[in-house]
Amino acid sequence: MNLIIMLIVGGVLGWLASIIMRTDGQQGLFLNVVVGVIGAALAGYIITPFLGGAPITSGALDFKSLGVSLLGAIVLLGIVNLVRRGSIR
Repeated sequence: MNLIIMLIVGGVLGWLASIIMRTDGQQGLFLNVVVGVIGAALAGYIITPFLGGAPITSGALDFKSLGVSLLGAIVLLGIVNLVRRGSIR
């Protein structure tokens, strides 16, 4: 059940990150989910412990973990855009 929740939340966070980065029309649902889940996992394990919270991958769905996961998805999407097109935006 935790995996299903993480995929849904990761998909929503990836979609929000793609809207913020203005790349929503260039990527589909699959890439939104991948960027959201990987960005959430990386940011959750790297940044969230410094803030005193739990990562979203452990099932914590509070404001702090969702915000950090969204930030991680935005950063990961910026890196993907930099590699694919040579610019962040």
